[in-house]
Amino acid sequence: MSIINLFISAGRRFSEWRRRQQAYAELMALDDHSLADIGLHRSQIASLVEGYRAPHAPSAPVTFPKPEKLARPKEA
Repeated sequence: MSIINLFISAGRRFSEWRRRQQAYAELMALDDHSLADIGLHRSQIASLVEGYRAPHAPSAPVTFPKPEKLARPKEA
């Protein structure tokens, strides 16, 4: 990694950190009613800003059985 890449990476990290700090400050400035309107509780702000969210959907698509395997054949 060259020195230039090091500075570019450090600059990006600093920008991301600054953006998270600003988002945290803006959300904390809202009152509880405003937070409830957007579906947040004050205790969720830090994890939301840091990027800790619910687990992602599985990366592989979920396969379902064919409909004919789900339905039982009617007995005569």
